[in-house]
Amino acid sequence: MESIHQNTDAPASATFLNLPEEKQQRVYQAALDEFSAHGFGSASSNRIARALGIAKGSLFQYFGNKERLFHYVFDRVAGQFAEPLRSVRDATRDEPLGQRIREALLTVSAFLEAHPEVYRLYTRMLFQESFPLRETLLSRVRSLSTKYWRSLVEDAKARGELRPDVDMEAAVFFLDALMDRFFQARTLPYMDTGFGLHDDARLDACIDALVSCIERGLIAPC
Repeated sequence: MESIHQNTDAPASATFLNLPEEKQQRVYQAALDEFSAHGFGSASSNRIARALGIAKGSLFQYFGNKERLFHYVFDRVAGQFAEPLRSVRDATRDEPLGQRIREALLTVSAFLEAHPEVYRLYTRMLFQESFPLRETLLSRVRSLSTKYWRSLVEDAKARGELRPDVDMEAAVFFLDALMDRFFQARTLPYMDTGFGLHDDARLDACIDALVSCIERGLIAPC
């Protein structure tokens, strides 16, 4: 998965990008914590500055406004999320499609457990917030997700794994939708609807059941 940031007008200023990496990371984490806890509309630049022990003016020198700061955070989040998926995609390139999907879901689950604030940010955008960047950034998420799944489906087709009547775009759409619902059920108990994904003890069994359904629908019989 490539970087989500496609705008040549980078949200961070040269002043910020010239800071030591450790300071950039502190700003990113403080802003991520604020946006994931309060959403874009209620996030406070003052609180971020206080958490960092810097003047609010320094924050605006780095980014110009709250929208650009959010854009920067979103770019970093996307890169942070994409890296383990890219790694598992490459590491499983020679595996059957079902196994690649299983490994992708396990990787996503581990990421969500390690970085709960990242998914909180996404759910706020998806369910709660309306702001100028919302449609643009969410459409990029979907574009990058479908690109990821398309690469797996195309690899499977090239190896002759898929049934000949499988609609490629429908398969990609289904896997993209599966990943999104997997996110929701894994992190939000009220979105689980009884399947059990929110229960750590049932995670492997739930993933096996999902992969079995996919294989029955997509994979050609031996």
